[in-house]
Amino acid sequence: MDIRQLFARNLRAAREAKGLSQEGLAYDAGLDRTYISSLERGRYYASLKAIEKIARVLKLDPAELLRQDEASQGE
Repeated sequence: MDIRQLFARNLRAAREAKGLSQEGLAYDAGLDRTYISSLERGRYYASLKAIEKIARVLKLDPAELLRQDEASQGE
């Protein structure tokens, strides 16, 4: 699986697990909602600064947004 798609999947799962909308996450992270949407669709590579901001809002280690689970390791 491409790192961009892996990040997109992990971002969406983490956001939904916290019960946040894209708009809420974007607001709390100081980012644009359309940017969050594009990240979740795998359209853009996230900058390290954006990953840091998003992880802070989601209360995650930034590496969690890039971690591959066992089910996706073969992809």
